[in-house]
Amino acid sequence: MWRHPLTLDTVREEKAIENLTRRLNDSFADIHTPEEIENAVAAARRQFEGDRVRDYVPILIERMARQELTPQPDPITMEDPPTTQAGPDSPRRRIPIALPAAVAGVLVLATVATVLVVRNGDDVQAQTPSGPITLSGVIGSEKRAFFEDPDVKAALAKHGFEVKVDTAGSREIATSVDLSKYDFAFPSSTTAAERILQPTSGRPTVSGKKYSVFSSPMAIATFQPIVNLLSASGIAKQINGTWYFDVRKYVDLAHANWRWTNVHGNTTYPVNKRILITTTDPRTSNSAAMFLSIVSYVANHNSVVQSEADEKKVLPLVAPLFVNQGYTDNSSEGPFDDYLSLGMGKSPMVNIYEAQFVEAAVEHKLKPGMVLMYPSPTVQSKHTLISLNANGEKLGELLSTDPQLQQLAARHGFRTTDASQFANVVSQNKVPVAKDVIDVADTPTYDTLERLLDAVSKSYR
Repeated sequence: MWRHPLTLDTVREEKAIENLTRRLNDSFADIHTPEEIENAVAAARRQFEGDRVRDYVPILIERMARQELTPQPDPITMEDPPTTQAGPDSPRRRIPIALPAAVAGVLVLATVATVLVVRNGDDVQAQTPSGPITLSGVIGSEKRAFFEDPDVKAALAKHGFEVKVDTAGSREIATSVDLSKYDFAFPSSTTAAERILQPTSGRPTVSGKKYSVFSSPMAIATFQPIVNLLSASGIAKQINGTWYFDVRKYVDLAHANWRWTNVHGNTTYPVNKRILITTTDPRTSNSAAMFLSIVSYVANHNSVVQSEADEKKVLPLVAPLFVNQGYTDNSSEGPFDDYLSLGMGKSPMVNIYEAQFVEAAVEHKLKPGMVLMYPSPTVQSKHTLISLNANGEKLGELLSTDPQLQQLAARHGFRTTDASQFANVVSQNKVPVAKDVIDVADTPTYDTLERLLDAVSKSYR
């Protein structure tokens, strides 16, 4: 049904119009002024005023505007009377063969309504007029904005797909979410993906393919006054404009139960709170599991935890880093939203995916004094899609290989197989990220990490 003009759908359409206008400016800057481009977009948009179905409107507007802005050859003319009966200086009546904008809009609509083209490499397959294939998936919350992006929706629609998603913590996806109603699952790490494919009692066996679509190293979102305190204490240091956080010193301070008031010369954040990094709930969320991988590696003297003896050794050091936080969110979206809106009073340091910070920078959500810092060491979180049927396989292949979708993923902060895409995004938005993340620890095996997570979970009781 038709919705009020201020609904979320309208907001998404406005964002799509803004993005397509930017693309048109990039394409036609040499031959058209920004005003001429905006007028072409506005003229095309008027063709769809009052239309109730809005899903493909931005795509059609962009096509019509491009057609209008692209230089056209001289129109075909007819001569009347024939030149054989007139002198060389006789005037010619020129009849341009051109289509009114409304007719052009109808033709574009007809084209989209009848044929959806699905490209896979060099193969082109015509889709029936029944419309796009609708896929449903369950994803980690940090990818919600990507799938809700109108440009991503339009790019998927060009390939004949409409994707609807639910969100959950990655460990929830891997252990408790009913996957039978989905076409794909998209947790935030290879470890969680492997758990999905692992046979478990009480849950149907999942058979599917893995697609490492994009990745993001774990990072810490913090604030300049906190960075200054940590730097003075030797916990943080800046190298080539990028801040790094010494996890070894952090584990030692937390084990000694240090509080912010214990930091020498602390006049900017003199609160009697434990020095802790805010994480999500390790019982449900992948980002917390990745942080557990980092601190367990450090607590095990920079070695991956491999044995039960290692687990027993590190547990007393790492469990309090989670339990002493009190309540924690189930997914990474919650604490990062608090970071953006509430400032350092609530959470001076937040464990995040690097992609979340970059995406916030692109969307101009960061405030002055917000700083990105990398744990040293960190881990790479590989966002891995598991196909649950043939349509899920098609989507996994598309997200992994399509240049436009990979470019859009980079705009949402994710690192893709083409490093130049991510580099362009952070350069254009002046985000001080590490060009190459070198100090990276390996994560424990699936079984070991599960035992560690279970042991931390029991510590909450």
